[in-house]
Amino acid sequence: MNCRARVLTALNHKEPDRVPFDLGGTYVSGINIKAYKALRVFLGMPEINTAIMDVIQQIVWVDDDVIDRLRADVKNVSLRFPSNYRPNIEETADHTYFYDEFKLGWRMPKDGGLYYDLFHNPLAGNITVEDVNTFPWPDPLDPARFIGLRERARSIIEDENRAVTIGWLHAGMMELFAFLRGFPDYFSDFAANQKLAGVIMDRVLEMQLAYWNKIFDTVGEYVDVVMVHDDFAGQNEMLISPKTYRTMCKPRHKQLISFMHSRSNAKVFFHSCGSIRPVIPDLIEIGVDIINPVQVSSRGMDTAELKREFGRDLAFWGGGIDTQRVLGTGTPQQIRDEVTRRLADLMPEGGFIFTPVHNIQANVPPENIMAMWETLQEYGGYRR
Repeated sequence: MNCRARVLTALNHKEPDRVPFDLGGTYVSGINIKAYKALRVFLGMPEINTAIMDVIQQIVWVDDDVIDRLRADVKNVSLRFPSNYRPNIEETADHTYFYDEFKLGWRMPKDGGLYYDLFHNPLAGNITVEDVNTFPWPDPLDPARFIGLRERARSIIEDENRAVTIGWLHAGMMELFAFLRGFPDYFSDFAANQKLAGVIMDRVLEMQLAYWNKIFDTVGEYVDVVMVHDDFAGQNEMLISPKTYRTMCKPRHKQLISFMHSRSNAKVFFHSCGSIRPVIPDLIEIGVDIINPVQVSSRGMDTAELKREFGRDLAFWGGGIDTQRVLGTGTPQQIRDEVTRRLADLMPEGGFIFTPVHNIQANVPPENIMAMWETLQEYGGYRR
């Protein structure tokens, strides 16, 4: 069974030959550059000029030699920058920083910094609907974004026999709303200025619909998984109430996901960290096929319970090992124990793509990464 067939079999809730493995197939199942360089040294691989996949998270493009060595089944097809934008990294005495396409400001400390943190929200403060309408929104249809996209996706599927994932320009409509306004205004708007909240989310939704229409026209059949990213939950509960989600956000997510399904046979992958248990039935109702990252350290996100309650309707892309409390600081034996537990919970009857809960962070030693991978190889096969 080749990689793509393995992934598609699992996503259709059937058992392939083994549990598919993802390392670097999405922006939320990758590896930090520091951990990646250490892994290459550990594996005895040559030092190379590592390319960054996501500047903010400092996530790398996993190179083909590592993908082949670790038998990863998925690759991501990323857009190019538009014709009028390139990230320009600048410096202060203490930070490096840049502004992205949405005029959001991101900075990273020079001393010990691992990620870029948000520091500038261009729509913060006392703004009006007119301010939203006149904001210089990026053009999601800039032709420069799509150069070579179909060819890259076709090659991954036809030449490499791997599954293809595609995401969109940035975060989702809720996250972009939060980033543009800043979190104090974001939460206040949900309670006291719902008209403005709706206008901002609708503007992002409009861009998303135009973008995905272009993606499906461009890539056609050469995409297996399309991604929606919208964090709206914390460690112990959602960041907004389930009622607010259902009233304000769910109808917009439904419109986006229904459009995706109408234009493609690709599975819809929905990413939200945290305790999303209260609205998982809502996500199923609006057409989500896959949830990620399955944050097992959050309240209500026990893998055995999730599989039992939702495994007929949802595939789980993540949850393979807890990155918050185990992968970075555990012993190799603790890693093995955790992986075998998650495999036992999630792999029966398919519906599981193994990857850690979110990206492999900078503090994770290569010994732990390989203990995770070796345990997957030992226990992740399906007996026939």
